[in-house]
Amino acid sequence: MRVDFTGFLGQINKGLLVKNFKVYECNKQTNKEYSCFSDLINRKPVSSIILSMEKRAFIFDLNGTMIDDMHYHAQAWYDILNNELKAGLSWDEVKVQMYGKNSELLERIFGKNHFSDERMKELSLEKERRYQKEFLPKLSLMPGLSQFLKKANEENIPMAIGSAAIPFNIDFVLDNLKIREYFKAIVSADDVTESKPHPETFIKCAQILNVEPAACIVFEDAPKGVEAALNAGMKSVVLTTMHDAEDFSSYKNVISFIKDYSTIAPADFVSSKKGSKM
Repeated sequence: MRVDFTGFLGQINKGLLVKNFKVYECNKQTNKEYSCFSDLINRKPVSSIILSMEKRAFIFDLNGTMIDDMHYHAQAWYDILNNELKAGLSWDEVKVQMYGKNSELLERIFGKNHFSDERMKELSLEKERRYQKEFLPKLSLMPGLSQFLKKANEENIPMAIGSAAIPFNIDFVLDNLKIREYFKAIVSADDVTESKPHPETFIKCAQILNVEPAACIVFEDAPKGVEAALNAGMKSVVLTTMHDAEDFSSYKNVISFIKDYSTIAPADFVSSKKGSKM
């Protein structure tokens, strides 16, 4: 039986989930009242609420997860923020801001209404042009990912991209690397109202794939992305491209840390037996 918390979510003021999302996270085996939503608020391990799943899905963040490019994003922002906008930020101060939409990054640093929407779009596109120019000669999938995607596709595991990147950047990666065919859903910064750690990005991916949120495995490289997966009721595999494992110590939905995809296979995360746990 699915548990629909749609009407209840609007009364919760913890910033985890919002109304109008139908989040289905567990099966009710008895008449005892319990919910995975309360488990999420208490940050219990997601593994404790996955009871029976016949269909699994993989959701990938893009930057730092599928391609090792976060240094180039940070460098592009560092140049614009300091050399053009005179923010006076250190490298570490820029690095910690590397999440969410470009407009949100600018607002976190300079405050709301400091730039017009048009100016933020101009700065965003200029940052992405600089990033793409520097990174294009080195553009490649993370080691082992090409084979991982091919194998998952052969095993009919639905896959999606859930990223805070704008379509301009997502297209840059998918089309240059010719991997668009693997993904049945692509949710970008332009497709959501709230960025990670809000769960909207990953919930939308699950909805498009027609898969329960708790059946999705999210591949992420950033703490805010792992938190978004937690808030969506999803487990997460962490790529340690930009952050060390200790940066994720507070997130109980992490099931694995990997440096790349060379040591894993889709079967490691998909059980063929109904009712078994991962």
